[in-house]
Amino acid sequence: MLKEFSNTYYLSAGECNPQGEMPLPLLVSRIIEIATFHANSWGVGFEHLIKSNQTWVLSRVTTEMKRYPRAGESYELITWIEDYNRHYSQRNIEIRTAAGEVLGFARTIWMVIDLSERTLVDISQLSYISSNISSRECPIEPQSRLRPVADATRTVDYTFGYIDCDFNRHVNTVRYLELMMNQYELSQYDNNVISRMEIAFVKEAHYGSAAKVAINDSDPGESRLAIVVDDVDRVRCRFTWKQR
Repeated sequence: MLKEFSNTYYLSAGECNPQGEMPLPLLVSRIIEIATFHANSWGVGFEHLIKSNQTWVLSRVTTEMKRYPRAGESYELITWIEDYNRHYSQRNIEIRTAAGEVLGFARTIWMVIDLSERTLVDISQLSYISSNISSRECPIEPQSRLRPVADATRTVDYTFGYIDCDFNRHVNTVRYLELMMNQYELSQYDNNVISRMEIAFVKEAHYGSAAKVAINDSDPGESRLAIVVDDVDRVRCRFTWKQR
């Protein structure tokens, strides 16, 4: 078995944001994809777990980027398992150009749930993990504790629709991130870039859910956000901004 797994991509112009770079939601999609590829290579991906009515669920993502891939640039993601316990698997990712320039890193936390009971599965039963932990280090700090945004400086209402939902019939991971990023003007992204993003998925939201995006951006260098449905946080997030 491979302790590390890599895949190379090409960033087309049609995939870019208005700044000609890889959008953060696409990076998160690629992170999910490379994790899936690696799990599939071990025979513990979706197709295997679903036979037991189980599936992998992404709990947290932290990204820290020096820069993002640019239009017409090839880039590579490398992933490995750092550690695990009964409930969580800690998977890291390095993002670099095809020429070897390191662009950034990501830390992710995954868990397995039973789809019938909606409860956590003890992943210590997946013996492949303990024998395939990599010694490769991840230089970025682990995710900090994200708290509710009780001191919001503004709020925005949103109702989740069809396009927001995935095959599990709840709101897709990337759609949460897109919703939060859309709360900022184009000029914010022309002048700044999200150098670090921390997001924690607390509880599922579904089609038709009336959500409130709570935002505190009183600090120009940091934004704290939460997506709230029925007075319960579904997602919490922090953006760290770096001036271009």
